[in-house]
Amino acid sequence: MGGGALIDAIQNANLVIDWSALAVSGLTVFIAVSAAYFAYLAVFAIVGRLTQMSEIAVDALLVQRIRRPIKYSLLAIGITLAAQTDPALREVWEPFARFLRPALLGWIAYNVVRGLTAAVELRMADADPVASRSRRTRIAVLSRIATFAIILITIGLMLFAIPSVRSIGTTMLASAGLAALAIGAAAQPALKSLIAGVQVALTEPMRIGDLVKIDGETGRVEEIHMSFVSVRTWDERVLVVPTSRFLDETFENWSRQNEALTGTVFLHLDPITDVAPIRAEFERFVGAHALFDGRNCKLAVTRAYPESIELRLAMSSGTIGDLWTLRCDFREHLMACLRENMEVALIRHRLEVPHGLPKAGEP
Repeated sequence: MGGGALIDAIQNANLVIDWSALAVSGLTVFIAVSAAYFAYLAVFAIVGRLTQMSEIAVDALLVQRIRRPIKYSLLAIGITLAAQTDPALREVWEPFARFLRPALLGWIAYNVVRGLTAAVELRMADADPVASRSRRTRIAVLSRIATFAIILITIGLMLFAIPSVRSIGTTMLASAGLAALAIGAAAQPALKSLIAGVQVALTEPMRIGDLVKIDGETGRVEEIHMSFVSVRTWDERVLVVPTSRFLDETFENWSRQNEALTGTVFLHLDPITDVAPIRAEFERFVGAHALFDGRNCKLAVTRAYPESIELRLAMSSGTIGDLWTLRCDFREHLMACLRENMEVALIRHRLEVPHGLPKAGEP
C-alpha cells in the first residue's frame, strides 16, 4: 500500500469516527430534550390541576406567566445533564450554555415579577379607589425598579461569560475608586430619577389615578415611570413631567385622601342686589340636585366694591367629576333665574346727571 493510499485510509477512518460521535451526540440530545419535555408536561399537568382547584385566579395567572421560560429552562437543564456524559457534546454546549443560563434565569425572574404585579393588580380591582390607587402606584414603581435590576444583572452575567469582557471587568474593578467617581458624576441625573421614583413609591405624594394640578394644568396621573410621570388633561393632552419635580416643587393633588371636594361658584352682582332670594334659590337647587352629597352648601358675600359685590357659593359632591357638573348646572340655572326674575341684580354702569344743567342748544 502506497503512502497516499495510507493517508486516505486514515482520513476515511477519522471521518467515520467523527460521524459516529456526531450521531451519538445527536441521539443523546434527542433523548435529553424528550425527557425534559415530558417532565415539563407532567409538572405543569399537576400544577394545572392544582390551579383549577384553587379559587384564587392569581395562581393561574402566575403559572401562565412562567410557563414558557420554565419549559425552555428544563430543556436546557436536560441538555446540560446529557453533556456531562458526552465529552464531545459538552465541548460544544458549554460555551453556549454560559450565555443561555443567565438569560433563562433572567427571563424567569422577569416573568415572575410581571406575574406578581398583574396578580396583585387583579386582586385589588374591587378595593377602595383611594387604597387601590396607592397600591397600584407602589406596585408600578417597584416592579419597574425590579425589572430594571433584573435586566441589568442578566446582561452583566451574559457579558461576563466572554473571557475578554471578564478580563476588562477585572481590570475595572482594580481601579474601582476612580471609575465609581466618574460613573457617579455621569449618571447623576439617572440616579436622581431612580431615587425620586423610589421616594414617590414610598411617600406617595401622588398616585396613579390622582387628579393633580401642575404648571397651571389639571389632569389625571396616568403612568409613573422612574424618570417621568404622564398626566392626561381633560382635552386628551398628555403632560410629561419629570418625577423629581413632584418632590422638588409644589403641586396640587385634588384626590390625595378621597375624591370628595368642595367647589365654588363666584358671582359679581350689582351692589343693590337682595342676597336673600339668591341664597334661597341656591340652597333649593343644590339641595335637590342628584350630584350633591349634603356636606357643604353655603353662600357668603366675600367682597364689596363701589360698583359690585362678590358672592361665593360653595357646594360639595362625592367625586371631582360630579362636582364639576354640579357647578356648571348651577351657573346655567342661576343666570337664567337672574335674567328672568332679578334683572336689577345684573351689573350696570350708572351715569348721574345733576339737575339744573343747561339743555342742549341753550347758552
